Amino acid sequence: MTLLFCVMAFACLAVSMERHQQTLFARVLDAGKTRGFRIAGWCGLVLALRYIVDERGWALGLVGYSGCTSLAAGLVFGALILYERYKPA
Repeated sequence: MTLLFCVMAFACLAVSMERHQQTLFARVLDAGKTRGFRIAGWCGLVLALRYIVDERGWALGLVGYSGCTSLAAGLVFGALILYERYKPA
């Protein structure tokens, strides 16, 4: 569940960047939507941290959170690279 929260959060954070907006939507979103994606991304990361710390405690929770954020960031980054390479014309 933590990994799912982290992947969604990093996807929102990626969409909040102008470069990725150009790649995904072929335009830059307005400031309100960009801020909404950024807030949703950070809230998702906080929820993931809360979930895993409640599940495993602080000691193992932070270690698990670190691993999940690293894996999630890699998955989102890889997906963006693949999309850009194979995007429809």
